[in-house]
Parts: sequence; C-alpha cells; structure tokens
Amino acid sequence: MSSLSLEQITRQMAVYRADFPILAQMVRPNVPLVYLDNAATTQKPLAVLHAVEEYYTRMNANVHRGVHTFSEKATAAYEAARDAVRDFIGAASSREIIFTRNATEAINLVANAWGLANLRAGDQILVSEMEHHANIVPWQLAAERTGAQIVPIPITDDGHIDQDAYQQLLASGPVRMVALTHVSNVLGTINPIERLIQMAHAAGALVTVDGAQSTPHMPINVRTMDADFFAFSGHKLCAPTGIGVLYGKRALLEAMPPFLGGGSMIDRVTFAKTTYADLPQRFEAGTPNISGAIGLGAAIAYLRNIGLEAIHAHEQALIRHTMAGLAELDGVRMYGPSADQRAGLVAFTVRGVHAHDLSAGLDRAGIAVRAGHHCAMPLHEKFGIAASTRVSFYFYNTLEEADYFVRTVAEVQRFFTR
Repeated sequence: MSSLSLEQITRQMAVYRADFPILAQMVRPNVPLVYLDNAATTQKPLAVLHAVEEYYTRMNANVHRGVHTFSEKATAAYEAARDAVRDFIGAASSREIIFTRNATEAINLVANAWGLANLRAGDQILVSEMEHHANIVPWQLAAERTGAQIVPIPITDDGHIDQDAYQQLLASGPVRMVALTHVSNVLGTINPIERLIQMAHAAGALVTVDGAQSTPHMPINVRTMDADFFAFSGHKLCAPTGIGVLYGKRALLEAMPPFLGGGSMIDRVTFAKTTYADLPQRFEAGTPNISGAIGLGAAIAYLRNIGLEAIHAHEQALIRHTMAGLAELDGVRMYGPSADQRAGLVAFTVRGVHAHDLSAGLDRAGIAVRAGHHCAMPLHEKFGIAASTRVSFYFYNTLEEADYFVRTVAEVQRFFTR
C-alpha cells in the first residue's frame, strides 16, 4: 500500500465514502460537507447503523438476565462484540475486555479500582505532558485521595517524549503507574509505546495506555506492546457513542475491587456481605449499552475488512500532503513531529487569526475542524498558546478535501489579515 502514489491510495479508499450517507450532505445550500474533525468523533457507516437497528427491531432485551429467546439473542450478540474486540486488539481472553462508556470512563475505572487499592502516600504517577485530560484528571483525583504524587514527563520541542528525562524519573522515585497516550490528539505523535512500556516495567511500574487516537487508525496488539491497561472509545472508530473499552491484564483485573456496584456485577448479595461476579461482569454494573456494543462489533468487522494497515497508509499520505500545503502559507505554525512520525492529524496556529475565527471561517466553507485546547491545556501552555486549530483525517477523506482545506485556510487568513 505504501508504495502506491497518493492519488492511487486515495482512489482506493474513496470507494468507502458511499457507506457514509452523512458525507453527501450539504452544510448549507451549495456548500457540501467536508468532515475533517475525525479525532473528535468519526462518522458511522451503514453497516453499523443497520446493526444497531437490527438489535432494536429484532432482539431488544436485556442481557445475561433472561432465559427467553430475545434475551439469549441479545446476550449472544453482546458477547460476540466482546470477542470481536478481543481479536481486534490482540487480547488473550474476552475476560480481559471490559465495556465502558468511553476511554475516559475506562481510565477512571483503573484510577479508582486499581489506584485507590494500590497507591500510597509518596508513590509517584508519571503522566506525560502530551496527555489528554482524560489521562491526567483521574490520576490527580486518585493522588488526592491516596497521597500519591503526579509527576509530568517532559516532551521535546518537536513533540516527542523526552526518553532521557523519562528514564531519570523512573529511577528517581517509587513510580507505581505511568499514564501514556499512544497517539497524541494534538501533536499526532506516534509514541514508541513498546519501548516506553519496557522502560516502565524495568522500573517496576505499571502502564495505562490511552489508545483513543491509535486504535481506529493502526493495528493494535496489546500483548505485543505489553500494556497493563489499554483504553479506547468506540465513537472514534465508526461505532456509536456511549461505548468504550478497557483492556486489562487478567491477573490485574482479578485483583481489583469493583468500581461501581449494583446489578450484574454480583455473585451473591446478603445484608451481611456481597461477593462479586467473575470477569468481566465484575466491572459492568447495571444494564450496559447493548446496542453500542453490538454497533462496536459491526464497526470492527467493517474496519478489519478495509485493513488497518491500509487505513494508516492512507491517512499518513493525506497528512504529508496537507502539512506540505500548510507549510507554504506565511504565518502558519504546526505543532508536533514531522509528517512521517505522526498519525493523520495536525494542530496549527495562524498568525493574526484566532483559532475560533479560523474554524468559523472554515465552517462557512463547509469544512468541519476542531478549535480550542482539545482537552490538553497543559500541552498548549507548554507551547505558549491558548488554542489551536486541528484538522484530522480518516479513511473516507480524499485528496481533494485536503487541497480544499489548505486553500480555504489561505482564504480565511487573507480575510483576517488584509
């Protein structure tokens, strides 16, 4: 795939656009939608929409609780989705797959269930400077309750983890947990996650990986990377909102107390004592997002049919082309590493134009991007900016859309700086 030209790559991927009716919409009369906000959420193909509709129209029932036909059908579909996730990320067992609402809830589950049981005063939690708030705030809350300390891992000016500083931090104190993103949602940096995990394990620390920006775009194998915990959201990989995944090594999950209490997560309840269900039900209290899980299973099947290697190659081709175009514009500053070291997104600023004004100008041309701090305020403060504009691609985006985006950035820039 990587040996093909940009035009050939985008032509091969363009056939999938027909599976996304929303992409054919007009934002306003004669202004077609150009959706380039995929790091925030992705669009849903017909295969996913049909799977959700099939559940509600042909088997709507609660799971794990009934012996009637509909409940058995719903349970089978729900657990088949769990098996699909297991295979998708290379887990050893479906018992290691916990359904959550999103990656944020998954990380909160670890911070509460593992963190409150294992962290002590004086322990350190290393958190990189490029983390999304979802991989910072839960650890801060756990630290406040346990007396542990949050220590930031520095990044370099070009958007990489400073591995020398990281090694020094690992050696300097009792580090119990390292919180790392696989791919930065602002910088696009693809972190050398296997190496970073190896370094943490050598120092006796566990690692929680935020995989929200990597899982939709490239092949993932949690056993190869040796992640202790790995979290991602379904809505960023063509699945419905409200469904996410926590992977955890089985021994770690089995040793953790529940995060939430209620139905489904119990073995036996008396007023004297409650015993808890085995994995994964122990961490899935109450009625789950059944349709969301089924939709996630359908999305995984859809993406595997396309091929994650092909998706990654397509997005890297688009981001190289886009960054080259932006580099030709005066006053544009892009953040993060070179195009060959990042995923298919780039955050940038334009001299003389606020990120929100630029986003609004792009929207008038039908282009959807994200403007703000992207839930990464410490990272923006490091670079001395309050906000940036982020363009992010997925496999259904085209070369023509990338060119149109760059041209429109230039037009908005001229409007505000003339």
